[in-house]
Amino acid sequence: MTDTKPIRSIAVVGTGVIGASWTALFLAKGLQVVATDVAPNADARLKAFVATAWPALERLGLSAGASQANLRFTPDLAQALAGADLVQENGPERLDFKQKLYGQLDALLPPDVIIASSSSGLRMSEIQLGAASHPERCVIGHPFNPPHVIPLVEIVGGAKTSEQTVRRAEEFYTSIGKKTVRLRKELPGHVANRLQAALAREVYHLIAEDVLSAADVDAALSWGPGLRWGVMGNMMLNHLGGGPGGIEHFFEQFAGPMTVSWKALGSPVLSPEVQKKLVDSVRAEVGSRTIEELEAERDEILFGLIELRTRRQATAAPPKVAARAG
Repeated sequence: MTDTKPIRSIAVVGTGVIGASWTALFLAKGLQVVATDVAPNADARLKAFVATAWPALERLGLSAGASQANLRFTPDLAQALAGADLVQENGPERLDFKQKLYGQLDALLPPDVIIASSSSGLRMSEIQLGAASHPERCVIGHPFNPPHVIPLVEIVGGAKTSEQTVRRAEEFYTSIGKKTVRLRKELPGHVANRLQAALAREVYHLIAEDVLSAADVDAALSWGPGLRWGVMGNMMLNHLGGGPGGIEHFFEQFAGPMTVSWKALGSPVLSPEVQKKLVDSVRAEVGSRTIEELEAERDEILFGLIELRTRRQATAAPPKVAARAG
């Protein structure tokens, strides 16, 4: 595999929610996209999604050459892969399905073409067993939904993934405006979904135990720590929480109480009764608002935050490196 080949043509395999969103983003970044899916009416649904997403992408900023006309669709896998520089795979989250698919991809593609999986939970070490000839070019490139809006991509190599593949994947995603994080170890669910799951467990516990309603727990999150998390992550906020003494003082003050509080966290069982309580509480919070109205509210605030962070990042001074003693 060479490092010099530019990535300009993308094959999107699977055009469900994630695949369609990736397609819209790639087109907005001026790339050529050939999409493939065997589902009935997949072509029409994909083009409708891209058209609907385009105003948001225009707001976030189109790259030179961006055009919906750069999209081609074919139900034939071999035709979709012809001339691809990178494959973004978005198939069902079933290991047997992915291993079979990766065998097909491996046989049809030149050895220097990266195969990136959007898998949200499967390990690449298991997926790439299907790519017997060139498993080294297979990597996880897991986006956060929806990929055309949320910048995060988690990059995870498998046991047989080459360092060169990981580096090229990072460079590609960064070049189209994504914020990449690289996992040095494979974990079920990667990282972002594990963090969500940890929080969801306590949220469900609190509602199930009648501590507060869905509306109140959502308010506690979105108007409290959620506002800060939209600016900085947990560790940087801990550093600020330590005041002038920083992270060291934070642990001096809070390590003990925080450890004690962990023991009180809940482990709810999502029985039918608990699920009904959660559903009823959410329905009360939703009221008469439709899914479309809620999505529009979410996206409008997300766009504002992304625009603000992008402007701030463009004007921020580079971080100072602490001088070493001695």
